[in-house]
Amino acid sequence: MKSMYHQLLSLLFVLGSLQINQLTEACSCALSHPQEAYCNSDIVIRAKVVGKKLLKDGPFGTMRYTIKQMKMYKGFEKMQHVQHIYTDASESLCGVKFDINKYQYLITGRVFDGKVYTGLCNFNERWERLSLAQKKGINHRYQLGCNCRIKPCHYLPCFVTSKNECLWTDMLSHFGYPGYQSRHYSCIQQKEGYCSWYRGMTTRDNTTDP
Repeated sequence: MKSMYHQLLSLLFVLGSLQINQLTEACSCALSHPQEAYCNSDIVIRAKVVGKKLLKDGPFGTMRYTIKQMKMYKGFEKMQHVQHIYTDASESLCGVKFDINKYQYLITGRVFDGKVYTGLCNFNERWERLSLAQKKGINHRYQLGCNCRIKPCHYLPCFVTSKNECLWTDMLSHFGYPGYQSRHYSCIQQKEGYCSWYRGMTTRDNTTDP
């Protein structure tokens, strides 16, 4: 009898572990270049997170972060100022976690019903971790390439199939994101109508903070 009891407990433990693993592995995101994240977002801001509150809606709830907006790079037509950022409270549902009163973040997201939502599949990063080229891209370069398509290359051979494509090879040369093209290049539309990678000035300028 005790043996059956222990077997039942073991079975319940295994099933519970499988359910937990399924939840923790539920969030998966396709790799994207920061320029794509910029172009596909309604809102792009630099902000400091100053507070949070768990809203009890849905099975896991929604986390509402209160922010101090430093600068808006995209989204003026949606709203002039962002005060709150919303995300799923559970990381298994792609909820993102921000540190409170510690760092300035680049935050990208979409607007629904007047609220800004973000998640793990959006491009959210501590500001000081961005390269100078990424900061300049967010400030003005990325918008010049929103009509371009960044085509990922996961294995050779791979080719561009239209003039508006830039071939993204970070997955080959740097074993995944973020690689050299992600940190230092923008895909810009040229006057002739085709798109190509643009590096810009290579001079190190640590004083520049777009």
